[in-house]
Amino acid sequence: MILNGWFLKTGRFTFGHSVVNGGDPMKLIIIHRAPAAGKLTVATELGVRTGFKVFHNHLSIDCVKPVFDFGTLPFLRMIELIRFGTIAEAAREGVDIIHTFVYAFGEDDEHMAKLIASAEDNGGEVHLVLLVCELEALKERIGNESRVRIGKLASRESVDRTAEKYEVRRPFPGRETLVIDTSCTTPDDAAELIIERFGLRRANRELKQINN
Repeated sequence: MILNGWFLKTGRFTFGHSVVNGGDPMKLIIIHRAPAAGKLTVATELGVRTGFKVFHNHLSIDCVKPVFDFGTLPFLRMIELIRFGTIAEAAREGVDIIHTFVYAFGEDDEHMAKLIASAEDNGGEVHLVLLVCELEALKERIGNESRVRIGKLASRESVDRTAEKYEVRRPFPGRETLVIDTSCTTPDDAAELIIERFGLRRANRELKQINN
């Protein structure tokens, strides 16, 4: 398939390894866990501190859902095209990204591997973060207005169904993963842990606030 003059082969965008203006490699932070674990909240706090762009999973879902029914093959193909293509292009352009994703061990291994490859095959650097959270805490958060507003799962029963059907508490195999318990860690503190663990640079405005 040809996309704007580039070839998409075997589900991976491989455009080369150049980084714009010879700068540092793009960084992709993938934050994963079950619904209501705080992925978007932590990603937003991390974005404020680092200046990274937040490319959460519902951006691609909301783009495709009006056209293709959720879970159908055309829906899944377009989701992958948007996610992998956006990450690959960001890697080439040196744009740092935070991506959120409900990763199910085993079932989503191929998708996760392609997310990682979309950055690394184009010169990017990838770090994984797994948020863990007590089941009762997930049920308390699931109906928050902020989740309902953007069309996320919002029923307590969905927490149980996800836990029964999918293994979302395990890290992606073969990759170093930072594990953070959001039951007892605030989004602010979680963002700081990610910055410290992976040596991320702070945005200029964040540095000014610290110095003041």
